[in-house]
Amino acid sequence: MTTSAFRTSTKVKSTKALKHALARKTGVVFTNGCFDILHPGHIEYLEQARRQGRCLVVALNSDASVSRLKGPDRPVNTLSDRMRVLAALECVDFVTWFEDDTPLETIKSLGSKIRVLVKGGDWKPDQIVGGREVLSWGGKVKSLKFIAGKSTTHLLKKIQSL
Repeated sequence: MTTSAFRTSTKVKSTKALKHALARKTGVVFTNGCFDILHPGHIEYLEQARRQGRCLVVALNSDASVSRLKGPDRPVNTLSDRMRVLAALECVDFVTWFEDDTPLETIKSLGSKIRVLVKGGDWKPDQIVGGREVLSWGGKVKSLKFIAGKSTTHLLKKIQSL
């Protein structure tokens, strides 16, 4: 295993292992999504998210969850491939996954370690799943800038029209 592959594999954690890894961390920022085909909008969003604290956790929808949310042709990339790609990003400290349609149980499991919960600008803060819980333990909920025209759906439509 190369040094790079080893480093990124240590960033991928089950929720239980992640909870342990975060025990000594402060300033934890949490976000979630499908991150099916990584594009510049994702990168900008993840970099913005990382600037909200000291440690960025990205929780990915499982393949079944993505299919339920986005349709039978999604995801394009498997969960393991999506985790590997996100773990390779410098701005991402940890990657985990969840089977449900929302990350609520993961957020509850990590509890007050999450100081900032973020989603893209297409989500209003009061609509963000887990927001009520994060606010209840003194954390913040933020909706970050949405980058118009930079989405996986937009990219797939462009590819399909070729």
